[in-house]
Amino acid sequence: MSDFKREDLRVVVLAGGISDEREISFASGANVVEALKEEGYGEVVTLDPASEGFLNQLEHGGFDVAFIALHGRGGEDGMIQSILEFLDIPYTGSGVIASACAADKDVSKALYERAGIPIAKGMTLASDDEVCVADIIEVVGEECFVKPAVNGSSFGVTYVKNADELPNALETVFDHDDKALIEERLVGTEITVGVFGDPAHALPIVEILPQEGSDFYDLEVKYIDPALVHRIPAAIAGEDYRKAEEFAVRAHEALGCTGFSRSDFIVTERGPVILETNTIPGMTSTSLFPDEARHANIPFSKVCDELIRIAIKRWER
Repeated sequence: MSDFKREDLRVVVLAGGISDEREISFASGANVVEALKEEGYGEVVTLDPASEGFLNQLEHGGFDVAFIALHGRGGEDGMIQSILEFLDIPYTGSGVIASACAADKDVSKALYERAGIPIAKGMTLASDDEVCVADIIEVVGEECFVKPAVNGSSFGVTYVKNADELPNALETVFDHDDKALIEERLVGTEITVGVFGDPAHALPIVEILPQEGSDFYDLEVKYIDPALVHRIPAAIAGEDYRKAEEFAVRAHEALGCTGFSRSDFIVTERGPVILETNTIPGMTSTSLFPDEARHANIPFSKVCDELIRIAIKRWER
């Protein structure tokens, strides 16, 4: 199928799902559908994994390839990838193991460290662990971030300014996940680096501009006009820029990602420190990855087309 004709392919776009990012996923999926139609794909169908009869529709739909536009639990963690593997349907993005490793921030941090990528000081707690605030502060400091170990799009993330706020922050996290990641607050410039293609290469780096009233790149900031939030290319020192590109590609490879990913960093006094890697970055009209691709002169429709090409190539191997 390497020399496939787009007009002959029946593509299923998977959007919605079971995570907190369900509505964002629908927006990503709609953007992908439009892009694939623009590229001349024959039939493009959208399915929601949370809908009744989904597995039957997927198995018997006669689909040539699946485009995964799911974010968070059930989409980026290897779950849907496992189903597609079982059904022998080619799919975009990373495989089962890479997806699962990247989705769990505790696991991905271990792989980053092994690959020589600087990480933040931190610790994890399970929902049934005994909490000692003093022990946490000793490791990460009083100012820290508390986030679900497996989630995305800033759901459940709290910026903790003092020790008294920690218990409530942990309570918030455990509403979203049964494992919390607690990390030191890194001071510096927030950037994100998309990685795309086969072979993988870094896209223009985005600097996340601070917004009045927001302590970090939260849900309110993520989906406003990108021109107000994204500065491309990032206004950081040349050496930091080069290192961030290198670390993003290294993270992509250390996790075993395929096709695309997007890694977030804080550029501190000691250089870029990685926060996390998204294996299925947001693909809405205001999302970071499509914005980076545009600045690399790659239209979004071409991004989607290339991801399908890579998916089919991997499946043939």
